[in-house]
Amino acid sequence: MVEQADTAFKTTGCQWLLPVSELLGFPLDQVNFLACQLFALAAAFWFRLYLSPHHANPLVRHAVATLLGIAFLIFCFGWYSAHILTVVVANYLIIVNADINNVHRYAMATAMGYLTVCQVSRAYIFNYGILSTDFSGPLMIVTQKITTLAFQLHDGTYKTSEQLTPEQKLQAIKLSPSLRSYGFSLQTAVCQKLLICLGCMLFFLIVTRNLPITFNVDPHFVAHAPFLTRLTYAFFSIQAARPKFYFAWTLADAVNNAAGYGFLGIDEHGKASWDLICNLNIVGIETATSFKTFIDNWNIRTGIWLKTVCYDRAPKHQLPLTFVLSALWHGVYPGYYFTFITAIPITIAARAIRKYIRHYFLGSRGVKMGYDILTWAATQLAICYTVMPFLLLAVDSTLVYYRSMYFHVHILSILAAIALHPKHKPRNPSAATHTLPSSSPSSTPPSPSAQCQLKVHSNNNGKLH
Repeated sequence: MVEQADTAFKTTGCQWLLPVSELLGFPLDQVNFLACQLFALAAAFWFRLYLSPHHANPLVRHAVATLLGIAFLIFCFGWYSAHILTVVVANYLIIVNADINNVHRYAMATAMGYLTVCQVSRAYIFNYGILSTDFSGPLMIVTQKITTLAFQLHDGTYKTSEQLTPEQKLQAIKLSPSLRSYGFSLQTAVCQKLLICLGCMLFFLIVTRNLPITFNVDPHFVAHAPFLTRLTYAFFSIQAARPKFYFAWTLADAVNNAAGYGFLGIDEHGKASWDLICNLNIVGIETATSFKTFIDNWNIRTGIWLKTVCYDRAPKHQLPLTFVLSALWHGVYPGYYFTFITAIPITIAARAIRKYIRHYFLGSRGVKMGYDILTWAATQLAICYTVMPFLLLAVDSTLVYYRSMYFHVHILSILAAIALHPKHKPRNPSAATHTLPSSSPSSTPPSPSAQCQLKVHSNNNGKLH
């Protein structure tokens, strides 16, 4: 037991906050992460006020941001931060020196290859499970950024305008007009997001810790609890696991806003929005009535990256290739592959059901409301079933869970996909539009999170990157 406690507080990062970690009962790596986020929030306000484009040149701004970022990495991950710096330097050299025709391929192979090697070492060489010193998280984000840059550079300098999709044209490197600072709306946006973070933290302390994911595969629970009890616990334990992601992404978004980044524009009502680089839409997630809606609102930046580098460019089999790339990007734990491979037939079935069945329920408001309630429950339960292996990680735990659920979502989604599979191809396949891998094409106006996806790499401090 003592050895377990010691392991819980182990980290390769700084140990200055070890007394705080022991006092609160949280792993030291989590305390270090939260301390860095709070310090970054304060530094972001200072950065916006005293190092704005009016007070400092770009070289100084980039130097300060780079040094702060390196300091945070070393504080949290110690010598493991060398992995992140290595892949950044390597890809910088590729972008500067490689043939522009192949720069995106070289960058993708280098970044994803290095990430995979690190994921393998993290999972199978050092320990099986989520390490307390998990440097792979920042490495995953860096992989997204540097590969996206390489693809955009290739599109903007090698391809002609006619060869690009509208979204690829939108991501071209170009100057944007200077935007003045909307001080009051900025402070309001930051405060709102910090309140969300506080709510998520309280929810985690009160609810999440009392609904552990591992209880879903507890031998006694699986053997003696009725199916509906197991299904209900799985649903609520997955719901309770989301706030930790909400907390991390919303706090990071607030830090960006505090530094002056993320201004989306003014809507027709004169209200300013600071959600340009948002990573989630909590309301959209919790009220999702389809796989598409959930995917569109969850981990938005990763969805954009997958769409940019894989889905829009794969000549065929876009959906399975995109899910496989997502699994590879997340790591090498078997649970990731169970999750994303399971999502393929579920997504195909959801598309087919929406296409061939949904229009029968649009005749009246009451019928549509009943349909929306039914599809909300089905979507949330399907998401619960799909992402459980993502949190369990191991093969044996995943199979225990799937057997306890009688593989019902696998069976139902495969049967639905087969039964509703179109017998004839469309006469004009070129008219088909490319969308994010999702449950169906959408005929509704884009949500705020969808609008967030249409405008990327922009801020109110100068250039589009």
